[in-house]
Amino acid sequence: MPEGFAGDGRTVRGGAEGWIGRPQRRREDAALLTGRGRFTADVPRPPGCLHAGFVRALEPGCRIEGIDAAAARATPGVVAVLTAGEFGPLGQPAVNRFFPELPEARFRPLGHGITAAVGEALALVLAESEAAARDGAEAVLVKTGPGDPDDTEPCFAANWTQGDAAAALVGAAHRVQVEIRHSRLAPAAMEPRAALAVPEGDGLVLHLSTQTPHRARADLAAILGIPAEGIRVVAGDVGGSFGAKASIHPEEAAIALAARLLRRPVFWQAMRGEEMLTATQGRGLTLRGELGLDAEGRAVALRATIAAPLGHRLPYSAAVPGRNAARCLPGPYDVPAVSIALEGRFDRRAPMGIYRGAGRPEAAMLMERLMEEAGRATGLGSAEIRRRNLLPASALPHRTPMGEMLDSGDYPALLRQVLAMSDGIESEVARRRAAGEVLGLGLAVYVEPCGAGWESARIALRPDGRIAAATGSTAQGQGRETAFAQIVADALRLAPEDVAVLHGDTATTPPGIGALASRSTGIGGGALVKAAEALEALARPVAAGLLQEDEALLHPAPGGFAVAGDPGRHVSWAAIAAAGPLTAEARFEAPGESWAAGAVLALVGIDAETGVPRIERLHWVDDIGTVVNPVLARGQMIGGMMQGVGEALLERVAYDAAGQNLSGSFMDYALPRADDAPGDLRLAHPEQPSPALNSPLGAKGVGEAGCIGVPAAVVNAVADALAARGIGAEALSLPLTQESIWRALHAPRDDEGSGR
Repeated sequence: MPEGFAGDGRTVRGGAEGWIGRPQRRREDAALLTGRGRFTADVPRPPGCLHAGFVRALEPGCRIEGIDAAAARATPGVVAVLTAGEFGPLGQPAVNRFFPELPEARFRPLGHGITAAVGEALALVLAESEAAARDGAEAVLVKTGPGDPDDTEPCFAANWTQGDAAAALVGAAHRVQVEIRHSRLAPAAMEPRAALAVPEGDGLVLHLSTQTPHRARADLAAILGIPAEGIRVVAGDVGGSFGAKASIHPEEAAIALAARLLRRPVFWQAMRGEEMLTATQGRGLTLRGELGLDAEGRAVALRATIAAPLGHRLPYSAAVPGRNAARCLPGPYDVPAVSIALEGRFDRRAPMGIYRGAGRPEAAMLMERLMEEAGRATGLGSAEIRRRNLLPASALPHRTPMGEMLDSGDYPALLRQVLAMSDGIESEVARRRAAGEVLGLGLAVYVEPCGAGWESARIALRPDGRIAAATGSTAQGQGRETAFAQIVADALRLAPEDVAVLHGDTATTPPGIGALASRSTGIGGGALVKAAEALEALARPVAAGLLQEDEALLHPAPGGFAVAGDPGRHVSWAAIAAAGPLTAEARFEAPGESWAAGAVLALVGIDAETGVPRIERLHWVDDIGTVVNPVLARGQMIGGMMQGVGEALLERVAYDAAGQNLSGSFMDYALPRADDAPGDLRLAHPEQPSPALNSPLGAKGVGEAGCIGVPAAVVNAVADALAARGIGAEALSLPLTQESIWRALHAPRDDEGSGR
């Protein structure tokens, strides 16, 4: 094999360049685009498979006085109707105890006693067909009476302080305040939740639409009271998750319990209405903040409160959004004194979980709104107020007042770059405003923690010389197989086509945490790098024996090993494989956490007559460290950006005072469409690799960035447009819909007099 080339003629590491950083088309797309994907609903139903339908609570906080299933059991095709009593005592899934006072999960596969929320599953109907299951569910009568009227209860609280923020605020030359009420959001994955439970001996196989199969296995073992080794969880293709499929759901546990109880396979697929009603939701936090600045416009203190609604139960990461919102303050800025208070409370609505960004967007929104108001209060403007307060590159690594370590980056450079991309835009805005247009500019600079913890990997050399790389990380549409194949191919000097990536099946992959917190490339990819190094260490003496050469004289070469000074003496991975199978495993635990960062500028125009906002331009610089595949990185940025646009301008789960969900379908819940995308989108990602301490690849996260910086910039742009008309926006309720913007533009103001 010629030096520097793989079999297909492309250069690989050992030659001019490796596979890291090279654009590659997604290997997953051919199957998905031709209908050959295999989602949970596509798994063939085993013989005797039953279909499930759930009977759900119509009101929250009511006492269940009786469940009459006689008519349902008489419905043709219905096999059984199960209530909570049939399941007996059950265990609880784990909760990530960031705060010691966190209680158990309050997890109930089927409700009993007091109804927890509208939509809670109270009974499970099992039938020979989906239609029969739904007919049976409609025939069940649930009698309820007065219950517990209390709809809120404290769950956890925490406080962080550095310095005397109260005193610093009293002595500040300028003080600005903002309040932001984030709406609850529905993650709204393309594929609703689905589960197929198949009994196998004393154990169980569960095909599940999940982003955390190993966690799901552990949680099911705890709930069912059986060893985890008796449970296999398989996640095939997953049509999006965004955090909503990170924890086991009551319906999924009920399906598993029913399959074991009846000794028959059971299948369930959520309808969209069920998904909107009972799946975990995101955001929903209310943040209030006050920033004090000295006469030169430098921040001296930040005081903030964060109120986190939790819904009626705790998914594994229920405390994460509030905790992240707190620990990400004061963002990329140097603020010497802080006081942050966080409180989480239960309520009788859908459970709150992690959703793309999970607290990071809320922290960024608070800081960026404060910076905008500070720019106005000091007269310094948006860009200059940030220049004076951003941490310089020389200050990193930096321990924040919240105790977090910002590991690397150059925040002022990100701001300079995004402003250079938008050169001349301020004069354009001034000219167009003079002509009567309503438009505004919004800036945002943000930081993003990209996950800590561990992942594991297993790499096997197949008899044909190809590689099987098994990972504990998972995939839900990110192009994970493509990126991981590039990482392994780069490390072992092969073509990505020679690497098969295994994921999502607890029977064929090593333990892992899963796809969470923008960590899979850095930490999951890091484990693959370590496993590749271990495999190479096993292969080296075999290669030396085949070449009959001293092991010390071998060096890595394209496709295998070569003798130093004599590249013609080469041994391939296929030859090494013929000598016997080789398998290596590795577990990589990041000693620290990598922090990505970025800067966004948005230009938003508003139709004065209708209030319709239009994002005319979005310029965005995102430091994500080492980029494995620019095509995938750009796709992740754009996908997150559109969800960020939805958060800022469109999306809201609405409840009435009685706890009824008023936005239970896409007729009432507004997702962004193609015509909501920015007219002029410019992206850049300067590479500032994370220190090797945090990732062998130097990679940071990219998947959640669009939900962090983009909403803050868009909201700031709308606020700027209103401010140009003399309209304040210190308190904001998201989303900033066409109606809310129109009302702000056309509401009577004190300076207009009372004659109208």
